[in-house]
Amino acid sequence: MAKWGEGDPRWIVEERADAVNVNNWHWTERDVTSWSQDVINNLLLGIRAEGEEGLCEITDVSNIDGEASINNRKGKLIFFYEWNVKATWTGTNKKGIKYKGTVEIPNLSDENDMDDLDICVTACKDQPSTPLTDLMRKEGAKKIRVALGDYVKHLKTEFSQGMILPTANGLSKQNQEAQTKVKLDKTQTGASTTANTPNSGVKIQTVMFSIKETFLTSPEELYRVFLSQEMVQAFTHLAAIVDGCPGGKFRLLEGNVHGQFAELVPDQKIVMRWRFSSWPAGHASTVTLNFVDRGNETELTMEARGVPSNEEERMKEGWQRYYFEAIKQTFGYGARL
Repeated sequence: MAKWGEGDPRWIVEERADAVNVNNWHWTERDVTSWSQDVINNLLLGIRAEGEEGLCEITDVSNIDGEASINNRKGKLIFFYEWNVKATWTGTNKKGIKYKGTVEIPNLSDENDMDDLDICVTACKDQPSTPLTDLMRKEGAKKIRVALGDYVKHLKTEFSQGMILPTANGLSKQNQEAQTKVKLDKTQTGASTTANTPNSGVKIQTVMFSIKETFLTSPEELYRVFLSQEMVQAFTHLAAIVDGCPGGKFRLLEGNVHGQFAELVPDQKIVMRWRFSSWPAGHASTVTLNFVDRGNETELTMEARGVPSNEEERMKEGWQRYYFEAIKQTFGYGARL
């Protein structure tokens, strides 16, 4: 099953230059420490390793200590990052007994390849010996290595967008391509606005859109589908974290989607702060779900505001496929018998 949220995370980055940097001669730098901490946290949370011994999962990332930056020197991008990461894993064996341990990654840096990364997995001192520790050391470490490799890929391909400044001949090729992409993405629904992402200073062109769907069930039952962790796991076919109360957080589709419930009106309305993990740190859209009783069926209107303009189609398609279609197929809310 393809993971919604995987692939190229795209957003619009706008930077102001005080003067034209002829031939990219001067050294320019962007601090990406906050963005990196958010991405690393999102990529590691929820990583799972499953085997005959049982199931292990990273449930908390307690420390991401270090820094990261992107530098432009004469048109060449130089990436610097150095991190010491600590996380907590929990495991459950086949008998239902729970265990707890730690993961430490002391040398995630631009000087080390992913194959050279030290991933130290231990059980807590007060825990009895368990095969789950070896499961996390083998299978869990593999997934951690892949996740951190994705962080480096995002850093070098997506977040560096806009770092090559104008040359004496005009816009660089990278910025020309970015501007062309922005023009192509202007076929949008609703008015366009500009939002500032608080943690990164990135300016994002945003839009709003709405989708209307009909489900063959009651508003009460459909409302519960979005707030029940068990039901969310059923229609996504993946582990999820869903705290279905005002202010409660959710994380699903292996961490690719997460956010917080802002307002809940039982059986009538759900308002959430919703984001892809690949969006700039601190930026989330406001998604409102309105449930209307139509007799033997429920009309659901989903409205999304503050969506990065070049993420509109991706978000629409994702909601149609991974929410609406999946809910109808899983619970039988899509076809009359």
